[in-house]
Amino acid sequence: MPNYVGDHAVVLGGSIGGSLAARVLSDFYRTVTVVERDDVDGVTGPRRAIPQGHHIHALLARGKQILDELFPGFTAELVSIGVPVGDFGTSLSWYFNGEMIKKAETGLTCVAAGRPLLEHRIRRRIGQLPSITLRQGTDILGIVASADRSRITGVRVQPRAGGEPELIEADLVVDTTGRGSRTPRWLVELGYPQVREEQVKMDLTYTTCDFHGPLAYDPIGDDIALIPVATPAIRRGAIFARLPDRYAISLTGILGDRPPTDMKGFLDYVETLPVPEIHKAVRDAEPMGPPMQFRFPASIRRHYERQSRHPAGFLVMGDAACVFNPVYGQGMTVAAMESLVLRQSLEGGEPTPAAFFRGLSKVIDAPWDMSAGADLGFPEVEGRRTLKTWMGNAYIPRLQAAATRDDGTLSTAFLRAAGLVDPPTALMKPGMIARVLRG
Repeated sequence: MPNYVGDHAVVLGGSIGGSLAARVLSDFYRTVTVVERDDVDGVTGPRRAIPQGHHIHALLARGKQILDELFPGFTAELVSIGVPVGDFGTSLSWYFNGEMIKKAETGLTCVAAGRPLLEHRIRRRIGQLPSITLRQGTDILGIVASADRSRITGVRVQPRAGGEPELIEADLVVDTTGRGSRTPRWLVELGYPQVREEQVKMDLTYTTCDFHGPLAYDPIGDDIALIPVATPAIRRGAIFARLPDRYAISLTGILGDRPPTDMKGFLDYVETLPVPEIHKAVRDAEPMGPPMQFRFPASIRRHYERQSRHPAGFLVMGDAACVFNPVYGQGMTVAAMESLVLRQSLEGGEPTPAAFFRGLSKVIDAPWDMSAGADLGFPEVEGRRTLKTWMGNAYIPRLQAAATRDDGTLSTAFLRAAGLVDPPTALMKPGMIARVLRG
C-alpha cells in the first residue's frame, strides 16, 4: 500500500503546469482535485484561458525528458500521431544577427507538437489515473485558512454555469493559475507580507499565422523550424515551424513594434526578417485563418523564497511563480522541472513552504538569468541589471557569432544550456572561452 502524505490535494488551474502537479501529487495523496475554469473535455485547440495558445510553443529538451519520465512512452505517442521530432541542433536552424550557427548533433530531442496538443495529451494521461478528478467549468473564489491563519485548509469554488459556492477541503492546495494568480493579494488579506516581485518590461507582441501545406517552396523540408532570433542589432524575430497538420509563423516585435494582424501587413513584416527564405515560402501560401496577436508586457518573477512567513499547506508553481518571456520557450519546461521539485519535497512527508520555495528558486534561477538577461541586452528594456547581466550580454553574442564558424562544439554547448539540460556556467568553461575568443 502507498505511504500517503495526506488524503486530499487540490490544484488550482488545469493547464500544463497544473496537470503535471496533479500527476506528481497522485503518488502522495489518496485523491487529487484539479479546478479549472474552462470546459476542457475533448478540447484540442486554443482556449480562452490560454490566450497565448494560438502561438508556437517550444518544449525544450529537459521538458521532453521529464514528460517521458512522468508519462512513459509520451514522445513515442506523439510520434505515432505525426508530430515532427528531431534533434535541436540539426532539425532547427538557429539565426543570430542574420547568421546561422553551425548545425551539430546535440542528442537532445525537439518535439514540435504545439501547446494545445501537448496540453490535450497530458490531460488525457492524467485522466487515466483514478485518483485524479477534474472540476472543469469552475471559478476559484478564494482560499480558506485556519482560525489562526497559519494554514490553508481548502478553497472556495463556484460552477461557472451557476450554483451555490462550495468549499473543497484539502490537506494541500497548489496554485498553478498562471500570470493572473491572486495569491499575492490573498496572502496580504490574510496578514502575510507582500510578495516581492521582479519585472523585466520588454513590451513584446506575438503575431501568428498558420498556413496549409504542402508549400510550393519549403525551406524546412524534413526539419522542424527556422528561427531568426531577435537581437539588439536585428530586432525583429520569428519562428517558422512545421507542425503536425500545418506550417506556422510566429512573429515577434519588442518595445512597441507590433507585427500586424492583416494579411498584407503580416507578410510585409515577414519580408523584413533576416532570413528571406521564410517570406519566399509563405508569400503565396494559403492561410488557415487570420493572424492572431498576443501582447506580453513584462516577465515577472515572484520571490516566494524571500517571504519571512507563508501559510502551511499552500504552494505556488508555474507561471503563478514566474512568468517567462515566451520567445525563449522556457515556460512548459520550467513547469516540468518544478514538478520534480514538488515530488522531491513530498518524499519526506508534507512539504514545508520555505524548503519548497528554496528548491523552486534554484530551478528558476538559470532560465530567468538567461531570458531576462537576453532581454536586458536591449538598452531600452526596463529591469534590474546586475554584473552577471552585463557579463552575459558581453559574452553570449560573441559565443553565438563564433558558433557560426566553429565546428559545432559551441552550437552544441549553447543549445544544451538553452534547452535547460546543462547549466549556463557550462558555457564559461576555459575550453569554451578559448573557442569563443578564437572565433
